[in-house]
Amino acid sequence: MPQVLLIEDDTSVRDGMELVLRRHGYGVETAATGEEALALLAGERGAAVELAVLDLMLPGMDGFEVCRRIRARTATLPIIMLTARGDDEDIVTGLEAGADDYVVKPVTAPVLEARIRAALRRAEPGAGAGAGVGVGASGSAGTGTGAVAGRPDHGDRSEHGGLVIDRAGLTVTKHGTPVALPPTELRVLLELSAAPGRVLTREHLLASVWDHTFLGDSRLVDAAVGRLRAKIEDVPARPRYVQTVRGFGYRFGPL
Repeated sequence: MPQVLLIEDDTSVRDGMELVLRRHGYGVETAATGEEALALLAGERGAAVELAVLDLMLPGMDGFEVCRRIRARTATLPIIMLTARGDDEDIVTGLEAGADDYVVKPVTAPVLEARIRAALRRAEPGAGAGAGVGVGASGSAGTGTGAVAGRPDHGDRSEHGGLVIDRAGLTVTKHGTPVALPPTELRVLLELSAAPGRVLTREHLLASVWDHTFLGDSRLVDAAVGRLRAKIEDVPARPRYVQTVRGFGYRFGPL
């Protein structure tokens, strides 16, 4: 039974969402404030939490700060944020703070449950991101140069100018220092680096990383790429690894 932490100050909304989640087989912890949620995560009950659903508009400490503090503690806990307005600025700020996905209230039970299932799948070890990427006409644009090779060492380990990606161990190091990546950012890196030199569209990345074939929301991709660049690039504004190809999407390299 996956354990979900629901952080929502509106009692009626919180009770309704808790009922829906329990009916779908989830265990649910609840918190009405950010402070309460952080205290819960720091205690024994927090060790069992596998995903957080976080309202942005909380009393006291807002959801953006709660998200940042959760991310400062752990890179691996999936966070789905709730926003009442669907405001672009709120969504972008929340994603930049470290959220993996978002839903706009009022949210229907099937949508919320589908997003939770997708987020939990992304967090599973060995979930398959980037393993045998299917790059087709709708998912990529050729560079005309073929793959830009990183230096393969053994098995699923490859080195790219000081960045070492171990696909079997799901680890990343930069100049020998481990890089802690949340599941979503790691899956984006694995997906892109599985096809170096090829351009993958935002739609392809949404489908393969987020399972959002129905959404077409490029903000999820752009925010994850921005967070990823901040961790693996020497100069994020001049990326060597995850490059933007205007009008198409992103590619890994050439270095």
